Amino acid sequence: MKNLPPTYVEGFHDLEAVKKMEYRTLGRTGLQVSKLSFGGGPLGCHYGKYDENEAIETIRHAIRQGINYIDTAPWYGQGQSEATLGKALKGIPREAYYIATKIGRYELDFENMFNFTAEKTRKSFKRSLELLGLDYVDIIQVHDIEFAPSLNMIITQTLPELSRQVSEGKAKQIGITGYPVSILKECIDLSNIKISCILSYSRFTLIDDTLEHYIPFFKERNIGIICASAPCMGLLTNHGPPEWHPASEDTKKKCSEAAEYCKDHNVELGKLAAWYSMQCKDIDTSLIGIQNMRDLQCNLQVVYEGINDDEKKLLEEIKEKFLSKIKDKHWEGVELKKYWNAMNK
Repeated sequence: MKNLPPTYVEGFHDLEAVKKMEYRTLGRTGLQVSKLSFGGGPLGCHYGKYDENEAIETIRHAIRQGINYIDTAPWYGQGQSEATLGKALKGIPREAYYIATKIGRYELDFENMFNFTAEKTRKSFKRSLELLGLDYVDIIQVHDIEFAPSLNMIITQTLPELSRQVSEGKAKQIGITGYPVSILKECIDLSNIKISCILSYSRFTLIDDTLEHYIPFFKERNIGIICASAPCMGLLTNHGPPEWHPASEDTKKKCSEAAEYCKDHNVELGKLAAWYSMQCKDIDTSLIGIQNMRDLQCNLQVVYEGINDDEKKLLEEIKEKFLSKIKDKHWEGVELKKYWNAMNK
């Protein structure tokens, strides 16, 4: 019999589904995480309204099917995602899953959007545990470190406070997240606090391979790699991105054309995007935002079955016809500039 992950709970999990799921070690954390992990971003306010009851059932079903890594943050609906997860996790054996939340990014208005001080970190993390209904999380992450007034603040205030939380047993490991992959590397190089994993989003996709260039650095240091948002925060989906998406208009147009081409062939672009990202063996888990049962089933199908020959052909066609023509492959610096312009007024 295939070795089952440490999170397998007899009588709770769907044994056959767990057997089909692939598990990888998340760097020095030692956690055996599922190839597909559950992103709680869409359970906030950034991706439209959702049915909470369906979301709760989706979360529970995902864990039963062998998805054992869950990611959330206060930023996702100012605690809404954490609260929804807290409701879903009631009654589920704690040993059946790993969960991560974050500190640092909070409100929608620029004035209160970021706060990396030790005091705010302490208060925020306490509230996160309360909303989740948990005594501890497996990983506590600093959210979008590039927005801190300086990296020195992260290193001298935020990370030491998280280290204290770990010593008190409220978290097991520390991680960092951010859009520029270079700052994740720099933070690891400079910090004397042990950082166990990084979360990089929208940087190993059909349009941007930036993360790939940094993988050797992370692997050499046994840093776990969480690759989030293969569909590029909705950009690479048939539905398209939310209005706030920071990609250039030309990039959005090219991706929209690719999506229309996929619709004409009755294929979901997001499925192709997820499959592409999951082909990298050096990525420990692919974190994809899931809001409902349809999202879950689509992504599980990619894990279990991959994509067929016709879909592979279609993928090559959209890459050649549309995605290869994209000039602005990422939006690094765009949100940062907007934020500091607003703060300096």
